[in-house]
Amino acid sequence: MGKHITLQVDGSSHDFDMADPTTPLLYLLRDDLGLNNPHFGCGLSQCGACTVLVNGTPMRSCVLPATAANDANITTLAGLGTPEHPHPVQQAFIDEQAFFCGYCMNGWVMTAVALVRDKPHATDAEIRHAFSGLKCRCGSHMSIIRAVKRLTEAA
Repeated sequence: MGKHITLQVDGSSHDFDMADPTTPLLYLLRDDLGLNNPHFGCGLSQCGACTVLVNGTPMRSCVLPATAANDANITTLAGLGTPEHPHPVQQAFIDEQAFFCGYCMNGWVMTAVALVRDKPHATDAEIRHAFSGLKCRCGSHMSIIRAVKRLTEAA
C-alpha cells in the first residue's frame, strides 16, 4: 500500500500517491513535475546540484525521501525569482558572472539564499563553511564567494 503526500512546490500544491515511500524528492520534482532544476549530480548528497529549500533549509533532494517533505514548503531555483525580477542572490550571481556551465547552480544559490537570510553579515569563514560540500567543476568558486560577499557586505 502506498502513501499519499502533498508537496507545496514554488507556491503550488501537488498531490502524489507514493508506491515507494523511499522515492527521492528529486525524482518527483524532475520526472513528475517536469522541473528543469534541481539537477541530478551524484545521487549521494555530495555535490549539491539537487539542492532545494525545504521550509527554508537547503536540502539535498537526491537523498531526501519525498515522504519526508510531505506538507513542506519546497522552493526550487525557479521559485526564487523571475528573469525580470530575480531574487537578490540570483542578481548578485549574475552581476559577478558566477557560473560557467550552471549545472551546480542549485546548490550554491539555494545555500546562499539561506545563508544571507540567516547571517546577513556572514564572515568569510561562515561563507566558506556554508558552501563546504558543494562542488563546482568549472572552478567558479571565487566568483560565487564574491557574489555572496556583495550581499553580506551590503547588509
